[in-house]
Amino acid sequence: EVMSTLIINKLRGTFNVVATKAPGFGDDAKNQLADIAVLTGANFYAKDLNMNLAEMTMNDLGSAKKVVVSKDKTIIIDGAGDSVEVAKRVSEIKAAIENAKSDYDKKRLAERLGKLTNGVALIKVGATTETELKEKKLRIEDALNATKAAVEEGVVTGGGLALVQAYKDVRATLKSDVVDVQRGINVVLDALKMPIMQIAENAGFDGNEIYEQQLAAKENRGFNAKTGEWVDMYEAGIIDPTKVTRSALLNAASISGLFITTEAAIAKLPEKDVPVPPAMGQY
Repeated sequence: EVMSTLIINKLRGTFNVVATKAPGFGDDAKNQLADIAVLTGANFYAKDLNMNLAEMTMNDLGSAKKVVVSKDKTIIIDGAGDSVEVAKRVSEIKAAIENAKSDYDKKRLAERLGKLTNGVALIKVGATTETELKEKKLRIEDALNATKAAVEEGVVTGGGLALVQAYKDVRATLKSDVVDVQRGINVVLDALKMPIMQIAENAGFDGNEIYEQQLAAKENRGFNAKTGEWVDMYEAGIIDPTKVTRSALLNAASISGLFITTEAAIAKLPEKDVPVPPAMGQY
C-alpha cells in the first residue's frame, strides 16, 4: 500500500521520492528504523505502537543535510535529529551490549552503535598517472582498514614499541618447568624483539643497538625510524591498531605451530636456467 502510493505520486510529479529497503529483519529491522528516526528527527511509525499512517503530517518526517542512495546501501549525512536524543539512544545501545548474552546480539548491537556514532568522510584522490592512482587508492584502503580496526579495539604505540613493552612486562614472570614449553616461550619472546630491529635495519640503523636503547627508554618513548629521533610515540602519531598488532602475533604463532607439527612438506625445486649458447657469427 505504501509503495503503490509513493509510486503513483512519483509518476504524477506530486513529490520527488526514493524508496529504500529497510535494514535488517524482524525486531532488528524495527530497531534500526527507530535509530534512523532518532538520527533524522523523525517520528517512528509502527503497527504495534498503535500509530495510524493516515494521521501522519509533514512534522513527522525527519531530515538530513544529504542522503545518498545506491543499489546496495543508503548513507545519511548530518541528520537533523536532537543531539540529546541521539546520545540517549547511544547510551541505551551500549547498555544493551553489556547485557547481551550471545555474540550475534552483541555484533548486531555494535553495528547499530557504529551507525549512530560514526561520521562520514569524503576522500578525493588525484594522480598524474593511472599507476600512481592505483598506488594511492591501495594506501587509502589500508589506512581505512587500519582506522576501522583502531575503532574496534583501540591503538598501541607503533614502531614495534608495543611488542618490546610486552616483552619487558612478561620476560621475568613467563617461565615453565617443562623444557619444550620454555623453548616455545623463548621463541615468542625473541620474536617480540624482531619488528623494532627490522624497522631500524630498513631505515639504515643498527637494529641491535636500537633495541638495547629501547629497553632502557621510558614508557611510550620510542625510535622514529623516519627521523632517527627518540620521541613520545603517541605525541608523534606513531601508533598501530591494537587489533592489527594482536592479530599479527596470533597469526605468526599459528603458522609457526603448523610448521613445527608438520612431519613432511612437498615443495617444487627451483629449476636451474639452462645457459643459452652464443650466437654463431655470420660467414
